[in-house]
Amino acid sequence: MNAITAVIITKNEEKNIQRCLDSLKPVAEEIIVVDSNSTDNTVALCQQAGAKVIVQNWLGYGPQKNLGNNAASHDYILSIDADEALDEQLTQALLEEKRKGLQGIYQISRFNYYYGKFIKHGADYPDKKIRLFNKINTHWDEKDVHETLVIGPNQKTTALKGHLLHYTYYRVEEHILKINYYTNLAAQDYIKRGKKASIFKIVFSPLSTFIQSYIIKRGFLDGLHGFILAIMHAYAAFARYVKLWELSVADKKPLK
Repeated sequence: MNAITAVIITKNEEKNIQRCLDSLKPVAEEIIVVDSNSTDNTVALCQQAGAKVIVQNWLGYGPQKNLGNNAASHDYILSIDADEALDEQLTQALLEEKRKGLQGIYQISRFNYYYGKFIKHGADYPDKKIRLFNKINTHWDEKDVHETLVIGPNQKTTALKGHLLHYTYYRVEEHILKINYYTNLAAQDYIKRGKKASIFKIVFSPLSTFIQSYIIKRGFLDGLHGFILAIMHAYAAFARYVKLWELSVADKKPLK
């Protein structure tokens, strides 16, 4: 059981997708792209690289990924985003695991790139994710945002050497727009799950997030980048709970 299908979900990723596809060629026997109606050159680039492209209206992060997993010819799935790429050390680690025979699930560390710099400290490193797994006993949940893997029992976890290079945001404006998008989804998810917005959470969640990222996890060692990212993480925490409060007010649920 050594063959791997790489699964990518996309929408308008022409500036990132070629780098991702090129990095997958040495390790993936099959590449499946689930595209939610891109209007740029994403689909053409994927097809030129030999990927199987499934065009699907947006179902949500988890369902979109599960659709790709279910279409895979092989049981082992390498789940990767369009703005990610394998570094050489990770490529070699994957090839070695394939040589030995894939077993259980595999943890990969992401190396996140913000505003022209890879970040080595703070909340963004090491950014460990389970990204290689057997689809028979592992799948994505149905959350609207920040989907997580539902992993079957008694599976060995192997940490792979190397990094998944994650090219996040090239400009601060992009980051702020994406925070706004994700916090909208998060607030809606909180409402569905019956979570409450309190003054305590609105005030102290951003503060604790900043302290955790900048001081405890030593984001200050990344210089100005580390400070800006700690502020961004704090702002995201603030926005989530303020938007939850706003939705609660709209539903006639008083802030307590």
